[in-house]
Amino acid sequence: MANTTSEFDTIAAISTPPGEGAISIVRLSGEQAVEVACKVFKGKDLHKVASHTINYGHIIDPKTHAVVDEVMVSVMLAPKTYTREDIIEINTHGGIVATNHVLQLLLSYGARMAEPGEFTKRAFLNGRIDLTQAESVMDLIRAKTDRAMQVAVDQLDGSLSHLIKGIRQDILDALAQVEVNIDYPEYDDVETVTTKMLVEKATMVKQRIEDLLATANRGKVLREGLATAIVGRPNVGKSSLLNHLLHEDKAIVTDVPGTTRDVIEEYVNVRDVPLKLVDTAGIRATEDKVEKIGVERSRKAITAADLVLLVLNNSEPLTDEDNELLAATRNKKRLIILNKTDLPVKLDDQELKRQVAAEDIIAISALTTNGIDKLEERIADLFWGGIENSQSNTLVTNARQIGLLNQADQALDDVLKGINDGMPVDLVQIDMTRCWDLLGEITGDSYQDELLNQLFSQFCLGK
Repeated sequence: MANTTSEFDTIAAISTPPGEGAISIVRLSGEQAVEVACKVFKGKDLHKVASHTINYGHIIDPKTHAVVDEVMVSVMLAPKTYTREDIIEINTHGGIVATNHVLQLLLSYGARMAEPGEFTKRAFLNGRIDLTQAESVMDLIRAKTDRAMQVAVDQLDGSLSHLIKGIRQDILDALAQVEVNIDYPEYDDVETVTTKMLVEKATMVKQRIEDLLATANRGKVLREGLATAIVGRPNVGKSSLLNHLLHEDKAIVTDVPGTTRDVIEEYVNVRDVPLKLVDTAGIRATEDKVEKIGVERSRKAITAADLVLLVLNNSEPLTDEDNELLAATRNKKRLIILNKTDLPVKLDDQELKRQVAAEDIIAISALTTNGIDKLEERIADLFWGGIENSQSNTLVTNARQIGLLNQADQALDDVLKGINDGMPVDLVQIDMTRCWDLLGEITGDSYQDELLNQLFSQFCLGK
């Protein structure tokens, strides 16, 4: 997205989803926000009202003097606003026509249409938030679970940026000490003392970065959902399990093998773990061309899955197809679901336990829902690994952050290797400085315009 507009323009956009609702909000931000609003607002003089007040009146078309809508107008003056600019929010009656009419009037009388994410971009450029906080805004909007929402709120409050800035300060202290030792040596073994200090500091910083990177998988799952494939041979209860986890009849359930012929994807919140559930076609040898395609897609779903729920029929002995699926999922994170416990047991679980850890075998009845709670609890245990809430709220949640942390970690490896190889301190210092710069890119202390344009273009209009 090319930035061809001035950052000092007054911008406007609809900040609520399109469609019918109780209210819609049209937002203005910029030096002329109050001036533009006054041109179309009939009520109190918005120039004279106190900041952070809401004022009753009407939006009027200045050309026809026709009343467009009865509104409440919020006035928020800089710098105590989201963008640190003057902000006007016009609360209109919900509806596409009235809301668009208000927006068009604002655009006709001095405002320009905001680009996607431009309000948040201005908050960043004006120093109100850093890039990690800006990214957490979209994480908050897209949160699929309470835990994901809490992580986003914590990042919006600065939990990740405080950690990153603390690490950068430690690096800066070390770099300053190196300069002091080189410029004002007070002892003969200054090189030895300096390199020892750098080793200690680089090792400590590296551990803190790797601790953050260790949260990347959980952060990615909270952001995107855990890809979870429900697999098994036909008629073992895969679709019934999907429906129970979704708490709705999404998949067709019959006693006819091969009913599910394609992959069904749905999101579900299981104990604060967002699952991207994939109900696959039953895997078996078949001559049906359509079913063959579904079976092939099922095999691909296993490969792509972060977690596999392999459903077996507890009322039948293990078949060759069951054993093939057990072998195909051996290297995947998986749970074995013994379904149909409401029927007489014919499956030899001792044979199964020779292949699978006992805690990863969950017996359920999709008919009576018995054991579903235990399954959900085990999924949560697998994901969170017993980590307490208070320890898991600062997570690295996106690829940009992860990539920069990995580069910073590599820079520290270069520092330690350089010292081990006997490189001069001033050369080792270059890699330490590079680590400091890379961490600064995470928070936005250093950035390129192309990065900002790409990042904020992913935001919705009005945010």
